Amino acid sequence: MTIEINLELSDADLAHFKQLMQSAIEKNSGLSDQEILEKAQAVVSEMADSNQPEFVKSRVSSLADLIAAVQDEEWQMPEDEKKDIMTSLIYFSEPQDLVPDDIPVLGFLDDAIMIELVIQDMSLDLRSYRQFCSFRKTEEGRRGDAAKVDRESWLSGTRSEIRASMRKDRKSSGKRSFFRRVM
Repeated sequence: MTIEINLELSDADLAHFKQLMQSAIEKNSGLSDQEILEKAQAVVSEMADSNQPEFVKSRVSSLADLIAAVQDEEWQMPEDEKKDIMTSLIYFSEPQDLVPDDIPVLGFLDDAIMIELVIQDMSLDLRSYRQFCSFRKTEEGRRGDAAKVDRESWLSGTRSEIRASMRKDRKSSGKRSFFRRVM
């Protein structure tokens, strides 16, 4: 038997999470990008390795994909996009969060909510990166060993197209970053 519980966050609730993010940014402003990525990856590993409810596990892969996007040299993420993702990941550098992680079932609830907010904020970046990975995998399969010969040329064109589409979508949606609206 399963049970579905829906959470609705009010504006006050969202403001609280924005404040948590702001606090994490202030406390961790001296961390290098590598330290932020390592700490975020540690959270992903901890959440994936623990016996967490599906509502937590379902969000972990998206957080892992954001980390991978920043680290993927072939994606060649522009600095402004990288900065946005790094800012979103900094919350996961904070060891003390709203709900202690060692509480069974609920320990990662606040992390799951923050991941959901980050995913919504970075949805276009995440979609674009996944599209790029899908293209790369398809081309590697299609080209076989020849994929290594002119790899950068066939990645470059598609990478540019995907990014242009992402920027167009971002501009047309008028969507402002969840976290930047408060900061």
